[in-house]
Amino acid sequence: MKRHIILASTLLLGMVLSCNQDVLEKTNPNGVTVENYYKNGAELTSGVTSVYSMLKANNLVAREWFFLHDLRGDDMAAGGGQLETPRNQLLLGTHDSGNSIMGTVWLAYYRLIHRANSVVDNSTAVSDIPAADKARLLAEARFLRAYAYYELVSMWGGVPLYKSYVLTVDGSLPRSTDAEVYAYVIAELKEIQEQLPATYNAANQGRATKGAAQMLLARVFMQQGDYANAKTELLKVYDSNLYALVDNYNDNYLEETEFNKESIFEVNFYPSGGVYNWDGDGNGATAGTETVRTQEYSAIGWRNVIPSNGLLNDFEKTTKGDAKTDPRYEDSFYFTGEKYNNGMSTLTDGQQNGSSSVVDGVTKKISWQKYSLMYKMNESFLTGGINQRIMRFAETILSLAEVENELGNIPQAVKYLNMTRARKSVSMPAYPTAKYPVTTKDQVFAAVMHERRVELSGEQIRNRDILRWRKNGKLKSEPIAYFQAKKHELLPIPQQEVDNNAKIDAKDQNPGY
Repeated sequence: MKRHIILASTLLLGMVLSCNQDVLEKTNPNGVTVENYYKNGAELTSGVTSVYSMLKANNLVAREWFFLHDLRGDDMAAGGGQLETPRNQLLLGTHDSGNSIMGTVWLAYYRLIHRANSVVDNSTAVSDIPAADKARLLAEARFLRAYAYYELVSMWGGVPLYKSYVLTVDGSLPRSTDAEVYAYVIAELKEIQEQLPATYNAANQGRATKGAAQMLLARVFMQQGDYANAKTELLKVYDSNLYALVDNYNDNYLEETEFNKESIFEVNFYPSGGVYNWDGDGNGATAGTETVRTQEYSAIGWRNVIPSNGLLNDFEKTTKGDAKTDPRYEDSFYFTGEKYNNGMSTLTDGQQNGSSSVVDGVTKKISWQKYSLMYKMNESFLTGGINQRIMRFAETILSLAEVENELGNIPQAVKYLNMTRARKSVSMPAYPTAKYPVTTKDQVFAAVMHERRVELSGEQIRNRDILRWRKNGKLKSEPIAYFQAKKHELLPIPQQEVDNNAKIDAKDQNPGY
């Protein structure tokens, strides 16, 4: 599927402006429109591919998506003055409705939804492929649409809910409630599960599967504090026996180990000689094939962000009295003096642009290793082809630990917690530990928070965890230093939406903005 993504057809809608009414009423017989395009299975496949192409574009997973999530959590710090102002605003909580990163992601998700709606609404004429194949293609588009709405509602609350392709400029909608958006996503994910396959062949890896729909639905239920229904979906994934923890923790973010047993859903990228397409929408035959993550975060790159001191100090280490230093600490980050480039080069302070970290009272240069190409390259000023893992089995296991604890099943919760610690390359002492006793519900939840943070750091999950825990009243203390109640629970509706959507005005803005 990697090579098929860039062949996506982009459907262009235009308006012809003229004072001649006869010209306005003429139709170009050779023009491609939504109404005349979806005539066969090949065109339907191309339409679905264009939805995936939007997901992997610069304005979403290839770049702005990971910034929006990471900068609103507490796992990141500025790498230095090189962090651009709109990104730094998100990190410091000084963003407003005009923030360009936030507005870009909002618009990109609605473009994805627009593409998905155009596929679903105009597929009636397609009859040259088996019904099951057509249903599967439509289910893929609906999965991506549901994913987009989940992202929107979890960050902005109630949003305009477009269930069908918009035909006119007057088709704008007001904000739906968050309950309405969640209900729609839940209904969609329940319905499409039976139309999605459990697995694909090698040529189609990266497409949405039954397990991806189940895991996304579990996320939706957890975001709402519905632990019983979340458990049902998580167990579908767990009991499918299709997924497992890989032995080597690093294999979850290397290029050579993509689509491994731990991966539930990942976005395809592949190397094209460092040629990055900055076009935000993933359009046409030149749609981007690479991600800029390795350049943005890497030690020898722009190093725009670095791991926060709080994250670094959360890892268990013998230097602060723990029984063992968590191997995920060294696997997740690069340290001065560490080997890279297949062991042929040594990282220096001078190569790491910008700020230092303070760990256990010691100041040192530390940088992100996850999703960096430095393990096999001398320079990392390049974009790269490492797939972005959106959902993996470790999250399933740790989510099961969280829901079992919330449902009062402490022994089962601890069992799940110890699975990620027992990974062959990790092999951390099982809970309970001196720092993390697990007798009470509160103690287990503290262990869940810790284990999710060190296992899933830098994977665009921490922000969602904090949003969920805050919304559901689980936090004993606020992890975000700038947080203001009745403001920072949600992002502001982008000003561009207020200006361009006739059904939304200033009174519809989220509180505090």
